[in-house]
Amino acid sequence: MYQQIVIAGGGQAAVQAVDTLRRKGYTGGVTLVGEEPWLPYQRPPLSKKYLAGALERERLTIRPEKFFTEHNVQTHLGRRVTGIERREHRVQLDDGRALPYDALLLATGSHPRRLTAPGADLGGVYYLRGIADADRIRAECAAGGRLVVIGGGYIGLEVAATARELGMEVTVLEMADRVMNRVVCAELSAFYEAEHARHGVRVLSNARVRALAGDAGNGRVRAVLTEDGAEHAADVVIIAVGVAATDELAAAAGLECGNGIRVDEHCRSSDPDIYAAGDCANHPSPRYGRRLRLESVDNAFEQGSSAALNLMGTPTVHDKLPWFWSDQYDLKLIIVGISTGYDAVIVRGAPAARAFSVCYLRDGELIAIDSVNAPRDQMAARKLIAARGRPNLDKLADPGIALKDTL
Repeated sequence: MYQQIVIAGGGQAAVQAVDTLRRKGYTGGVTLVGEEPWLPYQRPPLSKKYLAGALERERLTIRPEKFFTEHNVQTHLGRRVTGIERREHRVQLDDGRALPYDALLLATGSHPRRLTAPGADLGGVYYLRGIADADRIRAECAAGGRLVVIGGGYIGLEVAATARELGMEVTVLEMADRVMNRVVCAELSAFYEAEHARHGVRVLSNARVRALAGDAGNGRVRAVLTEDGAEHAADVVIIAVGVAATDELAAAAGLECGNGIRVDEHCRSSDPDIYAAGDCANHPSPRYGRRLRLESVDNAFEQGSSAALNLMGTPTVHDKLPWFWSDQYDLKLIIVGISTGYDAVIVRGAPAARAFSVCYLRDGELIAIDSVNAPRDQMAARKLIAARGRPNLDKLADPGIALKDTL
């Protein structure tokens, strides 16, 4: 068993690895290096309650400070791992210190993709990833202000909903032909576009950003220009065009990477003493027959636990059924499974009632479900999808029949 484990990263995967190690009886040394100055915290509220000012910073913390002291975890917060010396089994920190390890867990997460259009570096232009970003954005979210959100994915739409509730004028520019196009079907995209419109948000699809125009007097953004010649006035711009795995550290150390740090089913990288978990990890999925890199709290939680068990010498295959969620206005969207490759879509219930589900099937098998304010459906779907259930299609389309009774 490894005697000294170093964890690079301060998010959900890192904390869950620490929790699992200690809860399962690991007595060796554990060191956590987090790039931000705060204790590990939850990120989902940053685009919702925290941005709205309805949640205090202290309530974001995943575990209180005493958790780390009581479990004998050495923490280096506000520090960054700048290099991995694999032969020497040590990592270099940005303050010049070197930390030895027997095993290293990379839980470095992901980072926002940058917009390369001219003007993207103007004042008033932001990306949302951490507490500091949310604090800066919140300070500019004044009622009556004009916000342009570039990107119609989860984060972009959540920010749009929050800003609208704060009284801002909001425009969402989506490059694709519909919002959330990578993760949901056209029917659900149309529902969310209509909901945002009902709340006063302008959602424009097929909108390609040409440049961001600034005010020569103060260097701040004043408008977003699209390739169709339109000019969208803006006091604040949020760029939300997706995230990429933070795998530069691993790549520089010579680890195998490709859309994240490539690991095996036991979360082990191409170096037998280095593991990876969370948004940064690209793992094989026996369930889906391909490699996946998942950006979700649930996956970070589960994979952090799986990595810890494997670090302790308990062989554990990471192949959990993934799920995701998004809160926009009073709508809770929960996605269970991955719908890629579906050949049929069945809607349970009426979207107009604002409580319904979208079921995705492939060759008659239920592979994923998107539930909107339909908690019973998503709970039942977890079991049906895990069991590779093949529901009766007529029953599936009838919301009066419980999902569990549709087989």
